[in-house]
Amino acid sequence: MNSLALQEIYVTGDSNHIKIIAVGEIFTGMSEVKRQQSIYTSLMSDIIEKKIHAITIKSYSPKEWNKKKHIYNP
Repeated sequence: MNSLALQEIYVTGDSNHIKIIAVGEIFTGMSEVKRQQSIYTSLMSDIIEKKIHAITIKSYSPKEWNKKKHIYNP
């Protein structure tokens, strides 16, 4: 969260499959691929060390999150 300056982050799951919802200004105007790359980069050491097996990522700017958050129950 700190490395990406996120406003909100929700993480669920276990070491086999982690689900992440990340919200931050950093994602404004960024493509979905770039958003995921930025999150993967911050988790790379855990992925390499096999602490994390699979990840599902949803990322939103604060404006997008305000429109979508009602569909989640984080």
